[in-house]
This record gives sequence, C-alpha cells and structure tokens, in this order.
Amino acid sequence: MLFDICFFLLSVPVFVQSLDPTFNDDVLGLIVFKAGLQDPEFKLASWNEDDENPCNWVGVKCDPKTQRVTELVLDGFSLSGHIGRGLLRLQFLQILSLSNNNFTGTINPDLAQLGVLQVVDLSQNNLSGLIPDGFFKQCGSLRSVSFAKNNLTGQIPESLSWCTSLAAVNFSSNQLSGELPSGLWFLRGLQSLDLSDNLLEGEIPEGISNLAYLTTINLQKNRFSGKLPVDIGGCLLLKVLDFSENSLSDLLPESLRRLRSCTSLRLRGNSFAGEVPGWIGELTNLDILDLSANEFMGRIPTSIGNLNILKELNLSRNHLTGGLPQPVTNCLNLLVIDVSQNRLTGILPPWILKMGLKSVSLSGNGHSKGVQYPSVASLASSLQGLKVLDLSSNVLSGEIPSDVGVVSSLLVLNISRNRLFGSIPSSIRELKMIQVLDLSHNKLKGRIPSEIGGAVSLVELRLEKNCLTGNIPTQIKNCSSLKSLILSQNNLTGPVPAAIANISNLQYVDLSFNHLSGSLPKELTNLSYLVSFNVSHNNLQGELPVGGFFNTISPSAVSGNPSLCGSVVNRSCPSVHPKPIVLNPNSSASSNGSSLNHNHRKIALSISSLIAIGAAAFIALGVVAVSLLNIHVRSSMTPTPVSLALSGGEDFSCSPTTDPNYGKLVMFSGDTDFVAGAHALLNKDCELGRGGFGVVYRTILRDGRSVAIKKLTVSSLIKSQDEFEREVKRLGKIKHHNLVALEGYYWTSSLQLLIYEYISSGSLYKHLHDGPSSNCLSWRQRFNIILGMAKGLAHLHHMNITHYNLKSTNILIDDTGEPKVGDFGLARLLPTLDRCILSSKIQSALGYMAPEFACRTVKITEKCDVYGFGILVLEVVTGKRPVEYMEDDVVVLCDMVRGALEDGRMEDCVDGRLGGKFPADEAIPVIKLGLICASQVPSNRPDMEEVVNILELIQCPAGDQEELE
Repeated sequence: MLFDICFFLLSVPVFVQSLDPTFNDDVLGLIVFKAGLQDPEFKLASWNEDDENPCNWVGVKCDPKTQRVTELVLDGFSLSGHIGRGLLRLQFLQILSLSNNNFTGTINPDLAQLGVLQVVDLSQNNLSGLIPDGFFKQCGSLRSVSFAKNNLTGQIPESLSWCTSLAAVNFSSNQLSGELPSGLWFLRGLQSLDLSDNLLEGEIPEGISNLAYLTTINLQKNRFSGKLPVDIGGCLLLKVLDFSENSLSDLLPESLRRLRSCTSLRLRGNSFAGEVPGWIGELTNLDILDLSANEFMGRIPTSIGNLNILKELNLSRNHLTGGLPQPVTNCLNLLVIDVSQNRLTGILPPWILKMGLKSVSLSGNGHSKGVQYPSVASLASSLQGLKVLDLSSNVLSGEIPSDVGVVSSLLVLNISRNRLFGSIPSSIRELKMIQVLDLSHNKLKGRIPSEIGGAVSLVELRLEKNCLTGNIPTQIKNCSSLKSLILSQNNLTGPVPAAIANISNLQYVDLSFNHLSGSLPKELTNLSYLVSFNVSHNNLQGELPVGGFFNTISPSAVSGNPSLCGSVVNRSCPSVHPKPIVLNPNSSASSNGSSLNHNHRKIALSISSLIAIGAAAFIALGVVAVSLLNIHVRSSMTPTPVSLALSGGEDFSCSPTTDPNYGKLVMFSGDTDFVAGAHALLNKDCELGRGGFGVVYRTILRDGRSVAIKKLTVSSLIKSQDEFEREVKRLGKIKHHNLVALEGYYWTSSLQLLIYEYISSGSLYKHLHDGPSSNCLSWRQRFNIILGMAKGLAHLHHMNITHYNLKSTNILIDDTGEPKVGDFGLARLLPTLDRCILSSKIQSALGYMAPEFACRTVKITEKCDVYGFGILVLEVVTGKRPVEYMEDDVVVLCDMVRGALEDGRMEDCVDGRLGGKFPADEAIPVIKLGLICASQVPSNRPDMEEVVNILELIQCPAGDQEELE
C-alpha cells in the first residue's frame, strides 16, 4: 500500500558520505558564525564542529544530492550578536532567514554576493545604520528581501533598482528618510512593496505603471507630499493600496478607476480634495474603502451602491454634504459604515439601521439647524445584530425607546450631545453585552433605573449633564467590570452608596455638582485602582475616608461640601471625648470618713489618668501602624505607570482605557482597537469556554470585528512581565492560515489576557460530537481538517514551539472549513515546571497526553504533540472521543482502533454517519498514520513535516475527490 511504502522509505536512515573536499567550508562557516553569537536558550546546541556536515543541525537544510547548505532559518531563536562573515562561506545558500531575534550592528554588504541567494529576511531585530549600497550591486538571484522592524536609517540605496529579479521588498518600520529612488519603478518583476512607517518624503515619482505584476503597495505613515502618480492605474493587478497618513493632496487621479482587481483602498489621513469621484463605484472588488480624514467635499456618490462586496466604508472627518445615498443599501455585505464628522444634512435614513450592519457611526453631523431626525423608537426593532451605534453630537430629539433592550447585541451605544428627553428605560437591563453607554449632554429626567445593574458588562457609564433625580442605585454594584462612572451635573440626591466600593475595577468616578448628602463610605478606600474621584459641589458631610487613594486626593475633588472635614479640606473634625472613667466610691467597705473619701477620689483620679494616657498611647501607635500599612499597601497595589500601546485608530474621548496608569494593552495590528477596557467582557454572558490555562471570552473591536480573549488562570505561575511580553510577542509573530492568530495582549501583575482572532464556526469537538447528525462532516472535510492540522502543527515545530495541549476543543474551524490550531505555546508563559505540574495544567486533555508525561526519565519534546495529533486523527476519522465511558466499561479509542487493525476490520472504524461514502485507499492509510503517530515510543513517531508529506501522498486525485462530495 502507498502509505506503507511511503512510511518505510521515511523510516529507513540513509547515510551519504560527501566526496566534496570543500564541503567542510559549510561547517566552518556556520561554526564561525555561531562563535559570534549569544544563544541563551541553547537553540544551536546541535551545531558541533566535529560533525562531517551540518545537514542535521537545527535550522539548517541541505541539498540532498550535494549535501551543501541551501537554507539557514533561525527565526525566533532569541539569538543576539552580530551577523558575522562566517556566512559568506555558504556559497550555495539560497534562503537566509534570521528574523525575530536580537541581532545588532549593521548589515553586511557582502551577503548578497552569495551567488544563489534568493531570500534574505533580517526583519524584527535591532540592526542599525544604513542599508549598504553595495548589498544590491551583485544580487542577480535575489527575489525577496526584508529588513522590516529594525532601526535602520539613511536613504533607500539607488542600487536597489539593479536587482531586477526582486519580487518582494519590505523595509517597513524603520527610520529611513529621503526620497524614493528614481529607479525603483524599474523592478518590473516586483509584486509586493512595503515601505510603511518610515520618514520618507518628497513626491511619489511617476513611472509606477512599469510594475505590471505589482499586487501590494504600502507607503502609509511616511511624509510623502504632492499628488498620487497619475499612472498608478497602470498596475492592473494591484489588490492592496495603502497610502494612509502622509501629506498627499490634490484630486484622486482618474487612472485609479482601472484598478478593477483592487480589494483594499486606504487613503486615510491625507489632504485629498474635490469630490469623491463617481467612478469609485467601478472598483467592484473593493471590500475596504477608507477615505477618512481628508478634505473631500460635495455629496457621497450614489455609485458606491455598486460595491456589492464592500465590507467597510469609512468617509469620516471630511467636508461631505447632503444625505446618505439610498443605493448604499445595495452593499449587501457591508458591516462597518463611518461617515462621522462631516456636514451631512437631511433626515436620518431608516434603512441605514436595517442593513445588518455591525458598526454605525454618524456622529458630529448636526451642523445645520434644519436637520431633523425620526424618532429613535421606530428603529429599535431593526437594530438586531448591531454592535456599535454612535449617533452623538447631532440634533437628535425624542425619547429613548422603552424597548431599547431588544438590541441585546450592542457593545457601544453613544447618543450623547443631542436633545433627548424623557427617562432612561428599565429595559436597559437586557443589554447584557454593552460595554460603553453614553447618554450624556441631553435633557433626560427621572431616576437612574435600578435595572442598570442588569447591564453586567458595562465598563463605561456616562450620564453627565442631564436632569436626573433620585438616589444612585445600589444595584450598580452588579456592574463588576465598571471602570468609569460619570454622573456629574445632575440633580441626584441621597448618599453615595457604599455598594460602589464593591466595584473593584473602578478608576474614574465623577459625582460632582449634584445634591448628594451623608458621609462618604469608609469602604471606598478599598478601591485600589482609583485614578480620579470627584464629589465636589454636593452636600456631603463628616470625615473624609483615610487611606488608599484618599490619602492623596486633590482638594478640588471634594470642594464645595462645607460640612466635610479632614486634612485634605484643611478643616478639623469635631473631637469625640470618651466618657470619664470614675470608680464607684461606694464600692469600698471603709468607713474612715471624709479623709478616706478624699483618698478614694485621689485614687480614682490617678487610675482614670493612667487609663486615659494608656488609651491615648495605644491609639497613637495604632494610627502610626495603620498609616505605615496604608503606605505599604498603596505602594504595592498602585499600578506602575506604563505606556498604553493601543495601536490603531482614534480613542473614544474620555475613555478610561487610554489612561497610562493602569495596565498595558498591546495590539499587534495597527488597523483597529478596543471599544472598551480589558475587564469589559469577563463575565458569564460572554464566556466561550474553559481550558487548562484559562477562560475564553468574546468581545468586539471598534470596527465590528470579533476577537476571543483568554483570561489566564495561572497568574501565580506566570513569569515576570518582561519574560511574559517577550514570549507573547514571539507567539504573536507566528502566522499561518492553520493557526489561530494572536492579535495582542493585556498585562497587569494580577491579570493577563491574550487576544486572539475569533473563529465563528466553533471547535472541531463541536463539529464531531455536538452537532446534529444531518450536519455530519463529509470525508473530504475530515481529510482537509487532518491535513490542515498537520500543516499548522508542522509550522509550529518549524518555529521551535511545542503545543503541549492538543485536543479537539483547541482546533477551531473557520467559515471555509479550514482548521486552525489554537492555544499553542502557552506553556512557554510559565516558568520551568516539572511534568507533574505541567500535566496538571492540561489535565483536561485526557486521552491526548503522550505516555512520557508519566515517565520522568523521558524528555518532553515535540513528539508529545505528534502523539496528540495521532489521537486527533483517529477522533476525526472515527467520530469517537479519545476516551468514552460506557455503563460498565471504559473504551480507549487508540486501543480500539489498534485491535481493529489486528483483526483486519479497519474500515469498520470509519464514522458510521458517513454511510460508507469514503475512499478506503485514503481512509485506511490515514488510520494507520494516526496509530503510528500515537506510538508509545516517541522515537517511532514521525516528524510533523513528514506527516504533511505523507498525507499529501495519500490524498486522492481531484477527480476521485469530487465523486465523494
């Protein structure tokens, strides 16, 4: 059988004796290169100068015939030092990839002289200096070069235009300056050009139409000026064009209308003027159109309705007039629309909220007094599925609809700075997912409904500048994720509820300019994350709390309360004297007359004085002790100021998530950011699942895109912040279409979150075991899942990442049926653990764990993942769980399948729900492969790269596949 032959060939070792006397040049060159490096993780331990050849060294690949080194791939090895001249001995090197390390120094110009070098990737290091002009003077075979994310300076060398075979150039995220070299457009084979995030300036020269094969050009975040080149439309294959955040101006060149293949057109943050051209509707393949923050004027063209597959439309911060054109309803795939901060007039079209959109922003368009809007109440039932609705800063009038709670999908509702009146409806309790609720700057009356406590995901509540009355409801304590509570400039009465002290995440509280009374609860000192607490201009009285934030509160934050006392307001509190301690004179049986009574009084005075003195001393010591304790607690609990790294678009005004004094939130992508803070979704309603390393929740980014967030539950074992961030950033750089992408992270000493892409179709476990039988996965779907898992895992192992926690709940299936391996590399976030502790962290993976976890003498390696993959293969093919519990028996899947193999009943193992619709010449080899991967002996298991090759050999021809669909 094909599989058996294939595996036999892969299992037999082949020994080749090199006859080339110069072969040791490769060994010598690599050893010299290694000698100049620091290798803290001993990744290059296999590099032994006594070896005859380096072909089995980590990161090294050789030509199987000549045994000469052809590839050196050391991505993410944590290496540091200089890229030494030893590499120049590798005369047959084709691929040199040293990305994601800590290399320093300058780029050696002689590297490109290696005669057959095709790919050079030195990205994500700390290289500095100029890009050497000599690097590109002898580069006949060079096809791809990346120096991205370093500290390179100077200009792009003119000699770059000599490398006519170049297909991809990436110099992004450096400090390159000067103008684009005039010969850049002579690279006629160029397909991808990324010079973004530099200091490049001057005009973009014409001649770009020579790049007939160009598909991607990214020049965003530079200082380019002048016009777009008029001939840019000659790049007919261009799909992605991003010139955002430059100083480009004038009209859009008409040649752009020829870019019929373009899927993403981003021109945000320039000074383009004139009208948005009508021919924009001819770019029918666009799914992203971002013309925001420019000087466009006139009406929005109706031709936008021709963009049938458009998903994101951003025309915000321009000078557009008129109304939204009705043909936009033809954009059936539209998810995000932002036309805020323009001069739009007319009536708010009802259809805009009936298109199934996820994010709508129409804020800041109320510049004309003639603008009228329909009642919001008439739209409430049309908003199902909407995540973000921003209608702020218009002239909206009317009442908030009583049934607003039916829009249960809302994450952000901002209707501030309008003319709304009436009361806040009690149905607000149904907004279980809402994170930001801003009703400020309106004319709302009545009480804050106690049902506000039902909005359990609230992070930011803004009700300031209304006419609200009554008490602050104690039910607000149920909003445990709340960070910002702004209720100022209303007519609220009653006390500040002690229940507020239970909202442990509070950072910003503003209750100023109300009619609140009573004393401030002492429990408020427990709010360890407070940044601002303003209760000025109320009727509060009594002593200010002592301790925590209140030891340093600003006097202005408590001013306007004449009856408050304490050191902050420079007003002493009334003394409370204890009752005098007097001994009963009749308690003595003495009868010595007045002299004895006089002695009794002296004794009473003496004892009373001693007790009073002792009590005073005790109180003084207690005050000192409490003060010292408060200082200690504050120093240990106050978050260290760090830089909040929210990469992406603008932040909501007054949003607490942008404050630099709490935590660190980092998004690896620059395209978007959160609508609210890190604690916003940590509640049961948003929970997706639980695993050995944490709980997973779902939330929505500001652009309407969902993400999954894992709250790590191993905080006590997490490494230091530096080590944590280094490991997470490394994991974030691992990209593969069969791996769940890590998009960011959040850090405090007590809370760590990992931010992943959200896969909507759920886990492999759900598809195999929880779905209805009518939706049973076909054989072709199962085979593709197995192959995709293998490719994802092979890529992880290529990046020297061991998963440790493979199971069907950690394999997600996207909308196209592609599998994505998730939860990889999390064990690297923990300190070095023995296998008992490690296995306890992933004990939920029952049935998938390799037997060596139970044996202390066997090393835990990538072969553990291969074992788990083998079990997954058997699970996918059979449709059965790794371990199934019967009434009086326990069935172990691996043993069951192995028994069927011995009895010659292999086909009986295939999931019966397939009804026999599967190719036996695929299914049986796949089952055998699963059993071999799940071998009890680690050395008998193949590498994942071998597994991928075997699966591709097993796969039936396309014609046979179609017959089984």
